[in-house]
Amino acid sequence: MAIVLFTDFGAEGPYLGQMESVIAEIAADCRVINLLSNAPKSDPLLSSYLLAAMAKDFPVGTVFLAVVDPGVGGERSAVVLEADGRFFVGPDNGLLNTAAVHASQRRWFEIIWRPQRWSTSFHGRDIFAPVAARLAVNSADDDDLQPYQQSLHGWAKDLQRVIYFDHYGNAMTGIRFDDHWNGETLQVNGRSIKQADTFSDVQEGEAFWYNNSSGLIEIAANKDCARNRLSLRLRDEVGRCLE
Repeated sequence: MAIVLFTDFGAEGPYLGQMESVIAEIAADCRVINLLSNAPKSDPLLSSYLLAAMAKDFPVGTVFLAVVDPGVGGERSAVVLEADGRFFVGPDNGLLNTAAVHASQRRWFEIIWRPQRWSTSFHGRDIFAPVAARLAVNSADDDDLQPYQQSLHGWAKDLQRVIYFDHYGNAMTGIRFDDHWNGETLQVNGRSIKQADTFSDVQEGEAFWYNNSSGLIEIAANKDCARNRLSLRLRDEVGRCLE
C-alpha cells in the first residue's frame, strides 16, 4: 500500500518530514511517495484539478494525503473521500472535489478523531497524516470517521485556466484533453497557440500546446520558457481561439 503526499509545503523546511514521521509510527511498511510539494500555494481550487489528473494513474487502494489548506484552524471540516477505490484525506475546501466529480463511485466521511494534543495550524501532521496511515493499514474505524454529506453542485470537471507551472516554465491547464480539442487553436493572453504532438515538431522558441503525460492540455515552448515568453500567470484563462 502506498501513501502519496500532495502539498503546497515546498521542498524546504520540516513539514514533509514531520508528516512522514507520523506515518512511519503507524504504517511503517507502507511506501510514502512525495508526488508534489509545490502545488499552487494556498489555492485549493487550482490544486484540485492538478490532484485529480495526477491521481488517476495510481492503483486502487492508494491513499492520497492532500494538504493545501489556507483555512487551517477555521470552520472547514477535515474529510476523507473514497473515489473509485482510492482514498483522499484532506480539508473540505474544494481540494478533493475534482477527484470526486470525476469518480463513478464516491463516498465522503468526516474525520471526527482528534489526538490528545494537536496544533490548530498543522492539521497535516496531527490529523490528516494519522488518519491516512490508518486507512493504509485498514485500522480506521467508526471512532475515526462518520458519513459526510457533500454537495458538488456546480463544480466543473474541467477548468479553463492555467493551474501549474513546472520546472521548465511549461503551463498546465485544468482542461482534460479529448478528441474535441484535436486541431484547436488556443487563446491565452491575446495569443493564439497551435497544437503539436511534441517539442521537436515546432521551431526553437515557438510556443505550442499538447496533451501532457497526465492527460491535461499543457502550453510549452521548444527550448524556451512558455511562462516568460507568453507572460503567463496562474489562473490565466485558456479557451478556444474564435478566429
